[in-house]
Amino acid sequence: MKQKTKRLPLASAVIFALATMAGGMVQAQEAAAAPEAKPDNEIMYNVAVTSDYRYRGISQTRKKPALQGGVDWVNNPTGFYAGTWASTIKWVKDGGGDSSIEWDVYAGKRGNLTDDISYDVGGLGYIYPSNGLKPSANTFELYGQLGYGPLSLKYSHSLTNLFGFADSKNSTYIDAQLNRDIGDGYIFNFHVGKQTVKNLSAATYIDWKVGLTKDFGIATVALAYLDTDTTFYVAPNGKNLSKSALQLTVSKTF
Repeated sequence: MKQKTKRLPLASAVIFALATMAGGMVQAQEAAAAPEAKPDNEIMYNVAVTSDYRYRGISQTRKKPALQGGVDWVNNPTGFYAGTWASTIKWVKDGGGDSSIEWDVYAGKRGNLTDDISYDVGGLGYIYPSNGLKPSANTFELYGQLGYGPLSLKYSHSLTNLFGFADSKNSTYIDAQLNRDIGDGYIFNFHVGKQTVKNLSAATYIDWKVGLTKDFGIATVALAYLDTDTTFYVAPNGKNLSKSALQLTVSKTF
């Protein structure tokens, strides 16, 4: 992930009692069933293949497919979680380094401030083994997110140089997302974000995405249109890595 969107589904159910007959009279009763209890600790795995790994609107794979996968642990009573995730990439080698893998490690806490407002705070490390870039591509960010129904607003702040940019400590990314159920299991996805690269205004840009996601049981399929307002990010072969594109992703969580 570069940052995957974290997820924990909520479960609830209501069961209605049927009418019973006594003394020639019919009485109707309604009863609410308690939600199914969750285990204190859960471990979830995920795998995916995507036509183009885009992170904050920029292709990480020179517009080629990527294989991805990860594992997440969550403690349900406290909301603490931790996880790791990895993807194939090309941009580090394009930049003169020697890494074809992005490995993410993250941990945090999520919960509710009120019945309607949720929060998610934590830290995320992006690791590019033996990347060899100067400065190193390895990056660490702190993040905080507030959610209200299908809406969320997130802020990320780098405590290191950002993905190999020199003197870019304290770079920021702020993004808003809408994920709304529109019926028949389809989720409408909208995202807009702004990446600010400290001391390098030419690398600062806005990205956005609109798409649909549906869980078919055997796998979840997501189709999205992505674009940015920058032409700064170009591969050695001349490809504009931030150009608009359609992205197809097939994933499975178990």
